[in-house]
Amino acid sequence: MNRRTTINDVALAAGVSVATVSKAINGRYGVSPETLSHVMGVVEDLGYESSLVATSMRRRSTNVIGVLVAEFEPFALQLLRGVSTALETTDYDVLAYAGSVSAGEHLGWERRSLSRLGGTLIDGAILVTPTTTPAQTAVPIVAVDPHVGAADAATVTVANVEGARAATEHLIALGHRRIAHLRGRTDLESAQEREQGYRSALESAGIPFDPTLVVDGSYRAADSTVGANAILDLADTPTAVFAANDLSAIEMMRVAAARGLRVPTDLSVVGFDDIIDAASHVPQLTTVRQPLPEMGTAAVRMLLDVLQGDKPEPIRMPTTLVVRESTAPPQP
Repeated sequence: MNRRTTINDVALAAGVSVATVSKAINGRYGVSPETLSHVMGVVEDLGYESSLVATSMRRRSTNVIGVLVAEFEPFALQLLRGVSTALETTDYDVLAYAGSVSAGEHLGWERRSLSRLGGTLIDGAILVTPTTTPAQTAVPIVAVDPHVGAADAATVTVANVEGARAATEHLIALGHRRIAHLRGRTDLESAQEREQGYRSALESAGIPFDPTLVVDGSYRAADSTVGANAILDLADTPTAVFAANDLSAIEMMRVAAARGLRVPTDLSVVGFDDIIDAASHVPQLTTVRQPLPEMGTAAVRMLLDVLQGDKPEPIRMPTTLVVRESTAPPQP
């Protein structure tokens, strides 16, 4: 009979301490995202999760909330701050799990993650920007920035239409008339609503909508590079860009700078999210702030209600335009 894998085996294989393995498994502070991903990969490779599953089955409850993300990027990390704060006064621990790091495939990451963790390692899950909302799951779920098919699910969103409209109206008020939109993942409710807000602001200002000015950015910096270049390759180059998130906006500014354009003198750029990098970037990014830590806290409270058998109403939180250095009137 094969010997059962132990936590010491995991620590040895991962090249870290037993304490680090314990922290990673239980989602505690003190473990970097890279180390967390590495350790959880070793856990899976060695089959140590079977030991964890056996423990959870004996207890019938894990007292662990899973926060499942496609990758550990700034949006998700700020949400995690709010999740951790909300759980401090409860008996629950948090397990942060990046679902597409090891699989190398973005689509369907939430299904894979829930199949590995649901009902055995976690009591419930918070899905952050899922590619779909699973119809049947082993544990209750709450979706933050939900997929368009999540109408009946427990969800936490923000006032995307209003925020996008405010961003576009800011550019219009500065005198811009040719404004491009580097949009997000079109399978997400947030991206569709932000494009709606952009188009609504143009319509209210009497500016005809030009479909050539809307290009895909997919919310990821790597995917935004092609879109940013496409915008600047237009024969009639826009004087401003509203990007659907800050990562795309920052990549837009990088591509512009690589072409010798100055922000905001030659091109104004507005983002959405207000991640930490928005304020530290040079120039500082004008953006639409969504209360990311508060959204994480709200998601926890909603999930705890669901675990108690309640059916909470979807939560929609406000947004705020934050004007910084990346926007200015167009050059005459």
